[in-house]
Amino acid sequence: MKSASQQNSPLLPSRRLVLGTLVLATIASFATAFSRPASLTIDGQRVASDVPPVVTQAHEAFVPLRAVATALGADLNYDSKTSSIELVRGNDVFRMRVGDPHATFDGRKVTLRRAPFEVRGRTMVALGVIARAFGGKVSYDRARANIDVITSGPAGSAESASQGSTP
Repeated sequence: MKSASQQNSPLLPSRRLVLGTLVLATIASFATAFSRPASLTIDGQRVASDVPPVVTQAHEAFVPLRAVATALGADLNYDSKTSSIELVRGNDVFRMRVGDPHATFDGRKVTLRRAPFEVRGRTMVALGVIARAFGGKVSYDRARANIDVITSGPAGSAESASQGSTP
């Protein structure tokens, strides 16, 4: 006759399964502990946002549009009914919609490599969109996990950039 512990053994996980799970959990913990979200600097100044930049596994960087627009003194208007975004800096007007790769810049149609998308209520755009809209240079340094935006100088007012929601 089998003892009670032998009868219950099919219900308990094997040692191999427990050990394997422990090893995977430890590796995942270390990877998470030593990873860090990308930071964002504009013209040498660190920019804080409630939603950090996103970097894909293909090393494409996406930044929160409102934080960048505010830091660069651009006016940003968002229509929540149509998910339309209007970005105005100086005489330049950039219009786009969340989820749509088609946009206009100063009335000319442009196609974005990646459509804007939302993360926790913030509109994220690819670095190329920032370069096009603000005429600056953008880069992502994987080693430092830092996104740099370098512009040619200040422009526009930041009054309406802080109004509204989402982007």
